[in-house]
Amino acid sequence: MSTFPTSLTCTSLSFAWPDGTAVFDDLQVAFGPGRTGLVGVNGSGKSTLLKLIAGELTPADGTVRVAVEVGYLPQNVTLDTALRVDEALGVAATRAALHAIEAGDATEEHFDVVGDDWDVEERTLATLGELGLGHIDLDRTVGEVSGGESVLLRLAALLLRRPDALLLDEPTNNLDLYARRRLYAAVEAWSGIMVVVSHDRELLDLVDQIADLHDGRITTYGGNFTAYEEALAVAQEAAERMVRVAESDVRRQKRELIESQTKQARTDRKGRQLAASGSHGKALMDAMRRRAEETAGRNKHLHEGRLDDARRRLSEAEETVRVDEEIRIDLPSTAVPYGRIVLTVEDLEIAYGTGASRALTIGGPERIALTGRNGAGKTTLLRTIAGDLPPVAGRAEVHVPMRFLPQRLDVLDDTLTVAENVARFAPRATNNVIRARLARFLFKGARADQRADTLSGGERFRASLAALMLADPAPQLLLLDEPTNNLDMASVRQLTAALASYEGALIVVSHDMPFLESLGITRRLHLEGGELKEIDREAVGYPS
Repeated sequence: MSTFPTSLTCTSLSFAWPDGTAVFDDLQVAFGPGRTGLVGVNGSGKSTLLKLIAGELTPADGTVRVAVEVGYLPQNVTLDTALRVDEALGVAATRAALHAIEAGDATEEHFDVVGDDWDVEERTLATLGELGLGHIDLDRTVGEVSGGESVLLRLAALLLRRPDALLLDEPTNNLDLYARRRLYAAVEAWSGIMVVVSHDRELLDLVDQIADLHDGRITTYGGNFTAYEEALAVAQEAAERMVRVAESDVRRQKRELIESQTKQARTDRKGRQLAASGSHGKALMDAMRRRAEETAGRNKHLHEGRLDDARRRLSEAEETVRVDEEIRIDLPSTAVPYGRIVLTVEDLEIAYGTGASRALTIGGPERIALTGRNGAGKTTLLRTIAGDLPPVAGRAEVHVPMRFLPQRLDVLDDTLTVAENVARFAPRATNNVIRARLARFLFKGARADQRADTLSGGERFRASLAALMLADPAPQLLLLDEPTNNLDMASVRQLTAALASYEGALIVVSHDMPFLESLGITRRLHLEGGELKEIDREAVGYPS
C-alpha cells in the first residue's frame, strides 16, 4: 500500500453541469490513509466529487491530484450481461494463459501474460468467497447473477486489482442483509485509503472519520458516524444558543434605541417650551439647541450602531445553524376502504426461472414488506405485478390505480426537465400547480427546469417519486423497490413520514430494516426458491 501521507487532493476545485448548475466553487479537500465516510444531503455533490477524483469528470477549474492507484465503485453498477464472470473480474486473460501453460503450451506469450500472478485463480476464488460469492462459477455469465451480486462482483474486481485507494458510492444499495455483512467485513479489513459515500449507518460506523459536505465546503470530524452526529449535535446546540443570545441582544438594543428616542423627544419638548417662555436670551437658547442636537445625534448614532452590530452578530450566529432542506410530501387522496381487494395473484409463475408463487390477495390499506435474498426474484415479481413483464403462467390482477417506483428509477425521460416529466404523468395539471407541488420535493424555481440526466441519485429519486405521487389518478397501490437506496438520512425520515400519511395499499421491497420497521408493516412476505411465504408478523427480524 502507498505511504503517501495525503494521496487524494482537490485544490480550488470548481465544477458545474453543462446547463450551468454549479456544484463546487473553490473546494479544498484531501484524503489520506484510513476509511473516510463522505456524507451530505442529496444533491450536495458527493457522487460528483468521487467521479472527479476517479477521473470520470473533468473540473472546470482547480486540480485533482491522485498520487496512487484508485479503484472506483459507482453508485449504479452496470456490467455487460454477456460477459463471463472471469472477464468481469479482469482475470480472464491471465486465467486462460495459465490454463494453456498447464495444458502444455509453453509459448512465451502465455508466460508474459501470467507474469508473477500464478495464484490468480486461488486469489479470485478466495476473494469471491470472502464476499459471499463462492457459489458463482467463473465461467458463468454476468446475466446469471442478481443485481446485488453484480455489485459485489464489481467490488471483487477492484479488490483483485489491489489498488491503493477505494472510492465506494452507496455500495450497500441493492444488497440483502447477508451481502451487506460481507461488504462490512471487506470494509473493516481494508488497510489503504477509502472514501465511501453511504446513507447506511452501520457501514458509516466502521469508518475512521466523517467528511461532511455542506454548502460546497467539507468539514472533517474524527471518529465514526455516531461520533459525528454527537459532535454535530453539540455544535448545533452551541450555535442555537448563540442565536438566542444574539436575538436577546437585538431586542435589548431596539429597546434602548426607543428609550433614547423617547428621552430625546421629551428633551426637545422642554426646549421648545423654554424657548416659548422667553425666560432665556436668544443666544443662550441657540447654544442650548446646538448642544441638544449634537447630543441627540451622538446618541442616535451610538444606539443605531449598537443595533446594527447586534443584527450582524445575529446574522453570523444564524449562519452557523444548519437548516438542511428536507422533502415535504402532501399525498393526494388515496384512501382504500378496509376489505376492498386491490391485488389478486393466482398460480403466478414469473420470468427468469424464479419459480411460482402461491395464491395471494391484498386488500384495503395493507402494508406489505417483501423480503428475500439477492436473486430471489423480488424485483421480477414487482415488475410482473406492475405489468412491465408478462407472467410465464397464472395471473396478477390490480384492481385500483397503481404506481411502481423501480429500483433503477427509469420512470423519467432524461431528455425532459423535472417539471416536464411530472407533466407527463399529470397532463391536466397547470404549470403553476406542478411547480408548486414540486417545491415540496425541493425542486424550487430553476431546479424544476433541470434536465433529468443532470440529477444526482437522490434528486432523481425525488423527481421520480414526485412524478408518481402527483400523477392523475392518484395511486391507491404503491410498489416501491428499494426506495431508500439513494436517499440521505434526512430524506429517509421524510419519506417515512410521507408514507405514514399514505392511505392506500403498499408493497415495499427493502433490505433497510429500520425503514421497514418504521412503516407500520402489517404483513411480511418472504420470497425464497420461487415460493412466496407469509412470515409471522410478530416474528423478530426478517429472513435475509
